[in-house]
Amino acid sequence: MRHPNGTIRAAGAFALLALLAAPAFAQRRSDRDGMSDCSRWDGDRDGERFCTIVESAIAAPGGTLIIDGRMNGGIEVFGSTRRDIAIRAKVQTHARTTSRAEEIADQIKIKTEGGRIYAEGPESRRNEWWSVTFEVELPARMDLDLRARNGGIAVSDVTGMLRMETLNGGIHLESVNGDVVAETTNGGLHVELDGDGWVGKGLDAITTNGGVHLRVSRGYSAHLETGTVNGGVDIDFPVMVQGKIGRRITTDLGKGGPTIRVITTNGGVDVRRGEQ
Repeated sequence: MRHPNGTIRAAGAFALLALLAAPAFAQRRSDRDGMSDCSRWDGDRDGERFCTIVESAIAAPGGTLIIDGRMNGGIEVFGSTRRDIAIRAKVQTHARTTSRAEEIADQIKIKTEGGRIYAEGPESRRNEWWSVTFEVELPARMDLDLRARNGGIAVSDVTGMLRMETLNGGIHLESVNGDVVAETTNGGLHVELDGDGWVGKGLDAITTNGGVHLRVSRGYSAHLETGTVNGGVDIDFPVMVQGKIGRRITTDLGKGGPTIRVITTNGGVDVRRGEQ
């Protein structure tokens, strides 16, 4: 259903499902910037579009939770005090007509079995495509395997074995700990770390084409490795560096500790110190 102001709203069975199954979500940054609702359209604006939000909740798996954005779709994960897993799936479809876009949406199913969250739908055709972006709130301690192809990945307030990979999309990490490996090919890395220092094995984050933006709280302790092949390096506080100063920096922050490695091939590196 399209309103005069251009907003695309859920209709029919999808809207009813969202109302019946909607879990309580905490207020998040994505709620404020429109990522998790239909007030913002992601992608090509030609043709007709349909958007709906489907919400549900499942029990936390005993092992690693896998979230797959498939061909088109981003992933945003938040840790909290809840024991189950709340899922908000933003379903977007594109077609020549509104009725056809709604028809495609009706064929999309959100799957949550076997410790996996993903979407299934019809094959994309010329001038017809669909995407599902997942926003997931889950226990603050959990192992995750996050995959996307054309979409960004964001994780905040989670500790565990975290694996994430996307081809075209940025990676945003905030207040994470544990054993974390993150990789993107075309997209930037944005990492914000608070507290006194890293807790766990460390962080290994790599991008091929994209900038690195790292923020660490004052007094943060870790072993930092960062650098670029094609780009500049800018650090706004004094660091002790051994050897030649160039586009690769290895240094201890504070008392040192687990390794925080954030590397790019084509892009600049920006490291800033934030508040405690």
